[in-house]
Amino acid sequence: MAVETIVVGVDGSDCSVAALRWALAEARLRNARVRVVHAWSFPHVSTYHEAAHVMTIPLAQVAEEGLDRVLAAVAADADGVAVDRAVVEGNAAGALVTEAAAAAAVLLVVGSHGLGGFGSLLLGSVSQQCAHHAPCPLVIVRATREQEG
Repeated sequence: MAVETIVVGVDGSDCSVAALRWALAEARLRNARVRVVHAWSFPHVSTYHEAAHVMTIPLAQVAEEGLDRVLAAVAADADGVAVDRAVVEGNAAGALVTEAAAAAAVLLVVGSHGLGGFGSLLLGSVSQQCAHHAPCPLVIVRATREQEG
């Protein structure tokens, strides 16, 4: 029997770390593995000066280092859980949906910044896009009141 995979998206925010902790706890209950995905993309620039500056920043390396920090922060929670990682260039929702499909994931887990109200109508919301396109059940871990500010 194949081991189930839970895919979780992280971006370094408190709510994404909470989502990762939730995914690790769920994986322990299911004896599943966790695939941690961090997506990055080149920022939109409007001037040649901005473009020249952005091109000097090793964005993929920054993303890898950010994921290293997140995984180090949850190391105790990950004890005994098989964890693999992916740093993917592209928009977050698309990367998560693609990774979940490729892994035949049983769950996709994302954090929510908890904007609520008007904020929930914002286009580009990762959790909203994943809800529409995920190839498996989606768990959205809401931010705590402290994380919402």
